[in-house]
Amino acid sequence: MRIAVVSESFLPTVNGVTTSVCRVLDHLAEAGHEAIVICPDAGAPAEYAGFRVHQVPSFAYRQFPVGLPSPQVQRILSAFEPDVLHAASPFLLGAQGIAAANRLGIPSVAIYQTDVAGFARRNGLGMTSAIAWKYVRWVHDGADLTLVPSAASEYDLRTAGVQRLARWGRGVDLERYHPNNRSTPAARELRERLSPDGELVVGYVGRVAPEKQVERLAALRGIRDVHIAIVGDGPARPAVAAALRGMPVTWLGRLGGADLGAAYAAFDIFAHTGSEETFGQTVQEAHASGLPVVAPRAGGPIDLVEHGVDGLLFPSGDDSALRAGVGMLVADAGLRLRMGEAGRRAVLGRSWSVICDELVQHYASVILARAEEIQRIGRERAYSGVALPKG
Repeated sequence: MRIAVVSESFLPTVNGVTTSVCRVLDHLAEAGHEAIVICPDAGAPAEYAGFRVHQVPSFAYRQFPVGLPSPQVQRILSAFEPDVLHAASPFLLGAQGIAAANRLGIPSVAIYQTDVAGFARRNGLGMTSAIAWKYVRWVHDGADLTLVPSAASEYDLRTAGVQRLARWGRGVDLERYHPNNRSTPAARELRERLSPDGELVVGYVGRVAPEKQVERLAALRGIRDVHIAIVGDGPARPAVAAALRGMPVTWLGRLGGADLGAAYAAFDIFAHTGSEETFGQTVQEAHASGLPVVAPRAGGPIDLVEHGVDGLLFPSGDDSALRAGVGMLVADAGLRLRMGEAGRRAVLGRSWSVICDELVQHYASVILARAEEIQRIGRERAYSGVALPKG
């Protein structure tokens, strides 16, 4: 199978979209498929996993490279002749990729991964939420199939009028994120740094941006024998630092690979603060690491956290409930252990290999559906005596 991946984000930018795309490309390479990547020109490598990476013009907006519409996109697709187009979190570049694929008769799968309407509202793009949702609907209606990561995002898209939806989650690295990592030298060293006097470590992992609402960790102020560790960086760091001033907090910066696995292993509790997540990949990583999770009852975490079993869900925006949930886990070591073990069990069937096999099946389904549609149109035209156009 030949797959053209059009991504609004790619290396060296590291976020959920980039991580997902890289995992998909790794899987496609291992399975012997052929692929290319089309992404913004923000310093991406010339190739990844043996696949060529094509960069198109972009501009930077609040630390994000935004791909601009370019005639290169259709030329690249035409030259590669893919069987299917994969549009990762389509916005401007992805919308053009889907449109170009339709002109070329290539079926497409769109991956809904970013709350575009919320992003527009928060970042002052001059788009009201209603207008933004109309744009989202227009983009995704062009795709043969849109894959959504959670029940909450599926509800949002169906409410907005988007058709042809299917569920596709995200995988998790079950080796990199594993309870056994607590015994590694890196995790032990970090643990000694974060908990020199036996404090319990409440960790957060993710971008430090307004929509992540990391400042809500201020609700934990005054809980005894707790240290907060924040992995990540972003434009909201000064505001979050001000909100947490005077609290025992360690900023670990951006981490990846084994260093990120060691960070999870050094935590006792994982706190997820944002209420606008379409999925919540860090929740899965925390569960894989054997951690209990405290998260808002909103967005992706609703599907990932079973309240009272592998974590605690609190009403979105209720800081006192966030504090109560963390306080309950701080006070009960047995509960932390039971929930951590349950979280690990919950993700055992969500390896990237399993998830990417599901994605390839979705590719195959749109390829088959498009072929059947062409055959149907051919039969109808033949019956009516209208010749099919050549080519």
